[in-house]
Amino acid sequence: MNDSTPNTFPDLSVDSAKRAKSRDSLFLVADLAIHGRPGPLQVRVRNLSPGGLMAEYAHPLDIGNPVDIDLRGVGRVTGQVAWSAAGRIGIAFDNPIDPLKARKPVSSRSAPTKSEPLKPLF
Repeated sequence: MNDSTPNTFPDLSVDSAKRAKSRDSLFLVADLAIHGRPGPLQVRVRNLSPGGLMAEYAHPLDIGNPVDIDLRGVGRVTGQVAWSAAGRIGIAFDNPIDPLKARKPVSSRSAPTKSEPLKPLF
């Protein structure tokens, strides 16, 4: 190979490597509202980072379409469609989030306090 051969490999710069490392793979159900469409509807979030997420969504969406997504442990987050392909979408958040909050367990009832005795299950 000589020096005049164009590089056909993807750019593996520090920024792209850092971006790949910062994603957190998970399986999370969230409510997605797409501006201009009825909803919200449930989607499966497959990875999450401070700046965005990837979710399963069967229909193509226009890049730049504004969305709201309600993430467990995080709350309602605004953003826009960054990409859409093959049954998945990428959403870029308007403001960074803490993705670790989505991993915290959510309890439907609070733990008993010292003054509150445990109640029998049966």
